[in-house]
Formats: sequence, C-alpha cells, structure tokens
Amino acid sequence: MVSEKDVAYVAELAHLELTEAESARMLRDLNSILAYIERLNELDTSGIEPMAQVSTRYAQNADPGQAFVYTMRSDELIPSLPHEEAIRNAPKTEGVFFKVPKVIER
Repeated sequence: MVSEKDVAYVAELAHLELTEAESARMLRDLNSILAYIERLNELDTSGIEPMAQVSTRYAQNADPGQAFVYTMRSDELIPSLPHEEAIRNAPKTEGVFFKVPKVIER
C-alpha cells in the first residue's frame, strides 16, 4: 500500500509540487491501481500461453523464425549529420559543444 510519505518522496524525485488535494488524489489513485493489480493476481492463468510480443498477432502466418522480421530494420551504418553542420544550427555553442540552459537547480 502506498503511503502519503511515498507520494511525497516520488513527487520530490520528479520535482513536482503537489497541492494537498493533488497528493490525496494521487494517493487514492495509486492505491486503487495496486488493488486492481492484486485482483488480477488472483486470476488462474495456468492455462494461458505466455506472450513474447504483442506484435506477433500481425505475423500469424509467418514461419516461427520469421515472426518479427517485418518489424526489425537492418542494422547498418549510415552517415549522420556532420558535426560542423549540427553546431552551425545551434542557437548557442561553446567550442564544439551545444550550450543549453541549466535545468537542474539542486
């Protein structure tokens, strides 16, 4: 079961400032989700075959070793954007690096 302390901890990790009402709703929703998962765990799934991948349903007539071939692209080296061109498009740079605003204050 999720506690108020758990909600506060996760909110802090995510840099969220939750109001009391939002914290209470989050606590209720998370505990509701966990209760539903507990109900699902009570189901007898011993006769259900495990699924390796949802996308196999799209390749039902494929040979067993070829079921995912259509979803995979070949692993080939292709040229990428030249570094100089990428830097030229940046609003701010520092030498060979992109310069971005600081986003973490802690």
